[in-house]
Amino acid sequence: MSDAGCPAVADPGAKLVALAQKKNITVVPLVGPSSIILSLMASGLNGQRFCFSGYLPVKEDEKRQQLQLMEKRSKQHSETQIFIETPYRNQVMFNTLLSVLHVETLLTVSFNVTAKGQTTQTKTIRQWRLTPMVLEKSPAIYLFLAQ
Repeated sequence: MSDAGCPAVADPGAKLVALAQKKNITVVPLVGPSSIILSLMASGLNGQRFCFSGYLPVKEDEKRQQLQLMEKRSKQHSETQIFIETPYRNQVMFNTLLSVLHVETLLTVSFNVTAKGQTTQTKTIRQWRLTPMVLEKSPAIYLFLAQ
């Protein structure tokens, strides 16, 4: 069991599951909510084609480069890009997204999925720049779709 989210999806539980598979131990996932999928469902973005990238690089230049590649892929394939960030880096991530992504790209920010105060908002980067958020230090999922 993981403390939150889905075991083995952007989670150290993946190592345990891989070891169990290697040793022919049956692994049975339990049915439960996934903040990643729930955020996609609430976003209004493309749920037919999407890519989950886990955590992006921490170094600013590497993160910017990764976001540019993800946005290019999103535009070419009409593919929603999904990733997560640690709560204490939410504001930095949000500010980076506003400075890197194209003004017409749709950005969804989901907070506290399945918890009290759950919020999901989708706007263009242009709209986000007009009404920026001060982000809480809460679990967040980021999704975007280039137009």
